[in-house]
Amino acid sequence: MKNLFITTLVLFLTSASYAQGIMAKWPQLKSFHGVMSQTFHPSEEGNLVPIKTRSTEMAQKADSLASSTIPAEFDKPEIRKAVIQLKADSKKLDDMIQRKKATDAEIIKALSDLHDVFHQIVGLCKNEDHH
Repeated sequence: MKNLFITTLVLFLTSASYAQGIMAKWPQLKSFHGVMSQTFHPSEEGNLVPIKTRSTEMAQKADSLASSTIPAEFDKPEIRKAVIQLKADSKKLDDMIQRKKATDAEIIKALSDLHDVFHQIVGLCKNEDHH
């Protein structure tokens, strides 16, 4: 049991460390992640105030990410496609919120889908199949 715990801990720390390495190499991805984490995690508990007040900022960060130069080691068609989707979906989410016609459930779904695209990008940077 102790060995299983240690193995799990090492895998978690290695994965977290590698994700931090990706973020260090691609500052615009790190910047987007900052807004994503500060809006998505509260939404998991039903708190939509962060995403409702920061959706435009998130869309701007996604636009900046899409306009950035992808680090050579991550520059592949699948990542470029996912970044374009992230930008489009961020804009759609912001539009939903700004029009004030979306239900909370629709906002949560759109944010969750956007979160999945973000993790798809990180997974592709790690050369993993994701989602």
